[in-house]
Amino acid sequence: MERSTHWASTGVVGYGGILSSMSNDDLQLRSGGHLTRMVVKANGRVGVGTDAPELMEIVAGAARVRLDGSSEWKEYGAGTSFRVPGKSGFDIAVASGIAEYVCSFE
Repeated sequence: MERSTHWASTGVVGYGGILSSMSNDDLQLRSGGHLTRMVVKANGRVGVGTDAPELMEIVAGAARVRLDGSSEWKEYGAGTSFRVPGKSGFDIAVASGIAEYVCSFE
């Protein structure tokens, strides 16, 4: 069996906290019985999972979103929204700047 080493780092700097993967692997955030809830992928994209259906409202900036099971990325800007079915997830990517969204469980 091949053995690999994974490094993680946490810290605080003058402008906030840091949690990082010190390798080229994805960073997974887990809770509730060791279930993966969010993945920050090595390429910078974020994957988010949900048990309940959600309404995601983009309130600032813009982001590209790909729902689980789809190969298509869709662009959403401030003032738009998208729905995420329960027991699924989505990938989100921001080309530049920041994107802010509000999540409401339905």
